[in-house]
Amino acid sequence: MPIFEFQCEECGEIFEELILGNTDEEILCKKCKSPKVKKLISQVAFKSGSKFVSSLGSVCSTCKGGTCSSCH
Repeated sequence: MPIFEFQCEECGEIFEELILGNTDEEILCKKCKSPKVKKLISQVAFKSGSKFVSSLGSVCSTCKGGTCSSCH
């Protein structure tokens, strides 16, 4: 189940929300309860063996930045 990150346009609060299926339920700010929220783009990462594969590319456990020869 995907967890999405939102930011309130009223108070600036950043919060996460679990979205179950394809729902049209209104998302409210956790702090001020405003419906004026926008979905943020978040990075996704998965571990495969000793490497982390993310939306930014492959990152190994050695350099943590995807810059060493074992990452590529």
